Amino acid sequence: MEITGEAKLLRIYISSTDKFKYSPLYEVIVFAAKRYGLAGATVLKGFMGYGFSSVVHSQKLWEITEKLPLVIEIVDESLKIDGFIETILPYFEKIPKGGLITLEKATIVVHKQGGKRG
Repeated sequence: MEITGEAKLLRIYISSTDKFKYSPLYEVIVFAAKRYGLAGATVLKGFMGYGFSSVVHSQKLWEITEKLPLVIEIVDESLKIDGFIETILPYFEKIPKGGLITLEKATIVVHKQGGKRG
């Protein structure tokens, strides 16, 4: 199904070291989006950033643990995004660290399905 017109852009800001139970939080969210039937999700890795704690994290070759900012972006129809937010809010209640979720209006100009891989 192709989506066009008004939609919502969901952005989720977390850390690369955030976990939900024993799995990386970004993986949990992406697989949850897939199960929920959302059009797609993209995880973007930042090279440097800080959040509510004001601690700056950056990519350094000598660090053992790479704690970097991640942004998960998901675009889909408004109702589907609203429902998905309700699905993932319990994840954020159970993680010990912080995060940020933002929502914006978006206009989908082109949404074309690519070929499926085998």
